Amino acid sequence: MGVGTSGAKSAPRARDVRDTPAPPRAGQHDDRLDAGHDTGHDTGHDTGHDTGHDTGHDTDHDADHGAGPRSDPGNELGIDPDDLPDGLVIADENGRVIRFNAAAARITAVPAAAALGRHLESALPLEDLEGRRWWQLTDPYGGLAIRVGQPERNLLLPGGREVLVSARYVRTAPTGPVRRVVVSLRDTEARRRTERSHAELIATVAHELRSPLTSVKGFTATLLAKWERFTDDQKKLMLETVDADANRVTRLIAELLDISRIDSGRLEVRRQPVDIGAAVGRHIQAYVTSGQPADRFLLRIEQPLPPLWADPDKIDQVLSNLLENAVRHGEGTVTIDVTPSVSPREREDGENAATSVTVSDEGTGIPEESMNRVFTRFWRGSKRGGTGLGLYIVKGIVEAHGGTITVGRAPGGGAEFRFTLPVGTPAYLL
Repeated sequence: MGVGTSGAKSAPRARDVRDTPAPPRAGQHDDRLDAGHDTGHDTGHDTGHDTGHDTGHDTDHDADHGAGPRSDPGNELGIDPDDLPDGLVIADENGRVIRFNAAAARITAVPAAAALGRHLESALPLEDLEGRRWWQLTDPYGGLAIRVGQPERNLLLPGGREVLVSARYVRTAPTGPVRRVVVSLRDTEARRRTERSHAELIATVAHELRSPLTSVKGFTATLLAKWERFTDDQKKLMLETVDADANRVTRLIAELLDISRIDSGRLEVRRQPVDIGAAVGRHIQAYVTSGQPADRFLLRIEQPLPPLWADPDKIDQVLSNLLENAVRHGEGTVTIDVTPSVSPREREDGENAATSVTVSDEGTGIPEESMNRVFTRFWRGSKRGGTGLGLYIVKGIVEAHGGTITVGRAPGGGAEFRFTLPVGTPAYLL
């Protein structure tokens, strides 16, 4: 059955410097020598030690601290920069690249070995969307002394590939010289997918709106121009068509608003006591009134049901979508089972703290390979129709209630949708 809707090579892993003390660098004083020196060599060597070792130690110590962060960031945490998901490029106080991690090499298509030691502007030649060289515009080393970095923005790599770039200027003092420039790079593929999805949504809704609006415009223009030429029955038929198309436009706009709220996490749920069995019964009666045979529907309610607190309008929207799918795209008897269930959220008391509703039919069902795409935007089954947004909205509504929804194969061979809603009793009633 088709279901429609109504709707470069990695650097060695950095060691934790707390585990293994690093050997002293050339000219750097090793504190471990002090213990031995003080024990067995105090006599006659204090002068030589002070002039030969302390001077070198102090000079190196000052230089190290004056350089800001260490050249291998993350060592103290045992983090390998090549394990970071985003590109990381670090330049020293002279603008030379001292770190170019694996993600940066992947995003820029420049091997790390080719970037290390080069000037930042040469290793990472970025341009803004107007073709201007970004490093010359921002001038991290010679620009404003109070600037601490650059916010994330879209920039272009050679060849026109877009990348998201942000930068941090590391200074030893608030207005001191820049000691490090830390650059973060992110691929824009995820953003492009989102933009394509939004463009597809707009195109789909515009297409679905065009047909009913054309009908409304045509009939109203005809009635206004030739009212006296039509009989009352003809006028009634045209006005009924206009009314149905206006309802279709209203549903499409409501779907668009629901998707916006779901995507932004702003879908509000106004909980009230809901008799889920009675709600299902109303939908069945509406289908029977519109011409569907009463024996096509089988409603089974297992008592006692826990008290359900939910948004009645949104639960009606869920039931309407699932039943319409079963009626329009399924075959045979449409069975609706309402049963007590264990809440999707953990309950210490182990009580049946939820209600499950299962809607199934006896059609051909949903292909196995399509099961994981049923609740995505624009998914339609083999029978085309609708916007492909209904089940996406259903999933958003159920999850906004703290529930879950699944799809599978019914015992009769058709599609089976099952959603479970927790009791959701307001806190002030507990």
